[in-house]
Amino acid sequence: MRPRRIATLSVHTSPMHQPGTGDAGGMNVYILEVARRLAEANVEVEIFTRATSGDLPPVVEMAPGVTVRHIMAGPLEGLTKEELPGQLCAFTAGVLRAEAARPPGHYDLIHSHYWLSGQVGWLAKERWGVPLVHTAHTLAKVKNAQIAAGDRPEPKARVIGEEQVVAEADRLVANTRVEAHDLIERYAADPARVAVVQPGVDLNRFRPAVGDRDAVVAAARRRLGLPARGYLVAFVGRIQPLKAPDVLVRAAAALRERDPALAEQLTVVICGGPSGSGLDRPTALIELAASLGIADRIHFLPPQTGDDLPALYRAADLVAVPSHNESFGLVALEAQACGTPVLAAAVGGLVTAVRDQVSGVLIDGHDPADWARALARLLPDEVRRRTLARGAERQASQFSWDRTVTNLLQVYGDAVAGHRQRLAAQLADDSAFSCSW
Repeated sequence: MRPRRIATLSVHTSPMHQPGTGDAGGMNVYILEVARRLAEANVEVEIFTRATSGDLPPVVEMAPGVTVRHIMAGPLEGLTKEELPGQLCAFTAGVLRAEAARPPGHYDLIHSHYWLSGQVGWLAKERWGVPLVHTAHTLAKVKNAQIAAGDRPEPKARVIGEEQVVAEADRLVANTRVEAHDLIERYAADPARVAVVQPGVDLNRFRPAVGDRDAVVAAARRRLGLPARGYLVAFVGRIQPLKAPDVLVRAAAALRERDPALAEQLTVVICGGPSGSGLDRPTALIELAASLGIADRIHFLPPQTGDDLPALYRAADLVAVPSHNESFGLVALEAQACGTPVLAAAVGGLVTAVRDQVSGVLIDGHDPADWARALARLLPDEVRRRTLARGAERQASQFSWDRTVTNLLQVYGDAVAGHRQRLAAQLADDSAFSCSW
């Protein structure tokens, strides 16, 4: 029952966007990596996303068997996710027109990502007569329950929209058992329609240093313009309250109070761009570091591409992921794949991505004092860090995009089979009803 062609819906962000900027993040990586490997498995993928630039053609081939279709829906300039619901009708019309230009039955299945796409998929599945598989990536009820101080709660419209998609999707893909539990308990999802499929990591791109580790680390720091000496702790991701980079900055300040000599050897790297409510005050972290008197210990980098991102992970002694909520936490997995231990908040999917005291350290809560204590214990203890580094490599090796796609194909097959069984049952019922007359 493997599908031949899949329509992938990603309304608010394109897999062609650079992760770490705007709304681009782990979901972009997920969609692209999965699409490439599905195509390698002879499943064609067409990704529908909103056009945000006139520089890109309507259809782009990203890889053999993978195309991205840019749908005109609203102005080309960026719209916030809060503004996008007003463009869903236009986006849906574009998706339906694209399918109407194909022979009947062109797509075998729809996979929507994020609730906005789920709303489009819900209508398209009815029009096309195909099953809908949905991945939420984040859930409003969970985010609101774990909201960062000063951040904006997710609107009621999103909560309602998610509830509708959960009710209508043929299969719901959760990144972890924690997310599956949230779907069932918070959204009343049918457990029989929820499948756990863990994301992966590109183990060819993200890998530990080969050869003399100290030489590799020194070369990576030179390449990125980072201090050659001292300890380096990196944050990688979108700069917004949800991701909590401020916790790491405050922890560095708390470390100075706790151990001034150690703090003088520490550089905190913040790699990413403002996003979401972080756009309200894009210089907030710079101002925070200055107000705490540690501006000289904070180094800002833009989102990194190509080999520079793995180089940053290898250059770091630790990677910090202090998020208030993560459906999985690809940054943690990428860092571990490079052999770098992770300090992470014990929330959401990070509990799955990071193995506490084996590949990194999970911290309950977001108190900077707790994070400073963890830094004070780990940074001077090179033996401990090297042990965690080996554990990090082993932990990441258990996750691959090939495994993710193998499991997704099983979910797709179940969805197609279930859909056909329902159609057959409906036809039988209709036939019986007709005969009775």
